[in-house]
Amino acid sequence: MSEGATSPYRRVSLWWDQLPAELAGPVRPALPGSMAADVAIVGAGLTGLWTAYYLLRRDPSLRVVLLEAEVAGFGASGRNGGWCSALFPTPIDKLAAASSREAAVALFREMQRTVDEVGTVAGAEGIDAAYRKGGTVVLARTPLQLARARAEVTDWHSWGFDDRDLRLLSQGEAHELLGATDVLGATYTPHCAAIQPARLVRGLALAVERLGATLHERTHVTSIEPGVARTGLGEVRAHVVVRATEGYTPRLAGARRELLPVYSSMIATEPLPAAFWERTGLRRAETFSDFRSLIIYGQRTADDRLAFGGRGAPYHFGSRVDPAFDRDAAVSAHLQAVLTDLLPDLAGHAITHSWGGPLGVSRDWFPSVGLDRDNGLAWAGGYVGDGVATTNLAGRTLADLIAGVDSPLVRLPWVGHRSRRWEPEPLRWLGANVVLRGMTYADRAEARTGKPSQVGRLVDRLAGH
Repeated sequence: MSEGATSPYRRVSLWWDQLPAELAGPVRPALPGSMAADVAIVGAGLTGLWTAYYLLRRDPSLRVVLLEAEVAGFGASGRNGGWCSALFPTPIDKLAAASSREAAVALFREMQRTVDEVGTVAGAEGIDAAYRKGGTVVLARTPLQLARARAEVTDWHSWGFDDRDLRLLSQGEAHELLGATDVLGATYTPHCAAIQPARLVRGLALAVERLGATLHERTHVTSIEPGVARTGLGEVRAHVVVRATEGYTPRLAGARRELLPVYSSMIATEPLPAAFWERTGLRRAETFSDFRSLIIYGQRTADDRLAFGGRGAPYHFGSRVDPAFDRDAAVSAHLQAVLTDLLPDLAGHAITHSWGGPLGVSRDWFPSVGLDRDNGLAWAGGYVGDGVATTNLAGRTLADLIAGVDSPLVRLPWVGHRSRRWEPEPLRWLGANVVLRGMTYADRAEARTGKPSQVGRLVDRLAGH
């Protein structure tokens, strides 16, 4: 990375630390004053950038202005686990209840296609995002987890999916993919690619500029109103204003209870020797997790590190988002212990990076995308950490909505969904942290007793599952 104004961003994540100078900087000029546009997009993460990309691919004459409080890719888009997956956080039966069986299945099928779309666009735009479509293996390491794995496969097949979408692996098959401890079996889906997310988002920012978009960094939008995005440097008036702020949404005036900023944390090892990978697997860069309640996620990076993350950091009162919360020493130590428990051969190998950041969670864990034609306000978000591919689908959908195109995308069941707002404080703080601690307790109780945790079931209900 080049020195100077951009150097502090090396600390954002491993992914940022690996950026070459041409992707890392320099910082783009802030908004020079008030201006007009056809579409103003607030937030230059993947949601905002994909929206600009597809709008300008459709109509290069559009005046598209993106406003970013920090720099493009500063938020979750440049910090995440690097899973470009077909995961969608809302259970399929809940989607079907809100729409229809056919619509719910259509959304998940479109998510599967979206994984390939991201790789296709990255290739077409010359973005070296280290895209490797090796799928995902989710380990079952206790009899209870194995029962969950079997039930999940049976459930998905009941919706018309088959082994080409999700299949149960035997103990031997699972251990061949990932040589972790205590493996009893696993599920495997091919619908996921490991990526270097900062390369993707920063490369996409350059692509949208080539298409004609204007991107102003270090321009903090304070409020979004019909026809205008307001900043301390001026205002941008536009026919359509898109809110693409995800975990930073509570910083907008009047939006504190729209999305809950939940912190997720990651660590990364030093590059690991070939002998380690011969024993461990992940030969096709499969991403991996297991069936515990408190989510974990990992990948083998393009330079042979293990990048590993999980939830566990507390929610901060008043939906506060602050750089001081990005690193939590206790959570990082816990992640290292969990990773070493999975892969004891990591003992003695250095952890070189730790980082974290906020992601956005809607009250019903139901992401949404939409456009209010009466006031010109559009939005997308609430991905609950499953945003790398979902942002692409959001961008394509917003482009169709703004253009007035009646496509299959605009009829998917997340379009126009309205989640109720989160509770006021202190109920929000109490509920969010009870859910977090409940997941931790459920995992410990199940490990100790080998039986399903009643606390875990209660937590699922509290979380809106």
